[in-house]
Amino acid sequence: MRLIELTSDYEMKPFDCGDAALNGFLCDEAKLFLDLQLARTYLLCDGEEIAGYFSLLNDKLSKQDVANSAWRKVKKLFPHTKHFGSYPAVKIGRFAISTRYHGSGLGRELMDILKRLLKQDRGYSMFRFLTVDAYLTAIPFYEKNEFKPLAPAGGQGDTQAMYFDMKLLPRP
Repeated sequence: MRLIELTSDYEMKPFDCGDAALNGFLCDEAKLFLDLQLARTYLLCDGEEIAGYFSLLNDKLSKQDVANSAWRKVKKLFPHTKHFGSYPAVKIGRFAISTRYHGSGLGRELMDILKRLLKQDRGYSMFRFLTVDAYLTAIPFYEKNEFKPLAPAGGQGDTQAMYFDMKLLPRP
């Protein structure tokens, strides 16, 4: 398997993860998001087949957007002199695995690839956190991948805001 960055000239292959919104994003919107400079999408390919994908965009952890208890945990990660109203983050806008690979461990493998990719110091800018608005059904997956909740479950309808502290990863 190989990870490739989606480009505007990539010939899109069929993809089905079992979720119409995630399928639709990849097939109908991912190139537009790239063109509008809103999000960058990466494809995990098994030969010519798309086994999974994720999409990344800029984000922040902001005091007004999270529960007080979660904000206190975030603030404890920084010296008192570096307490701000928000901290830089990268958001997982979409994350999906083809139904063909469900239950194979590929989701965890792709999450590890995503984290390692972001941990590489590219020198452009810095961020501390990885965020996601997880579907309620996907919360156990993100918890297994060490994400923590930012607000009480169900407070945002059908998603749960969660974060991962990139400092937990060893340097590459």
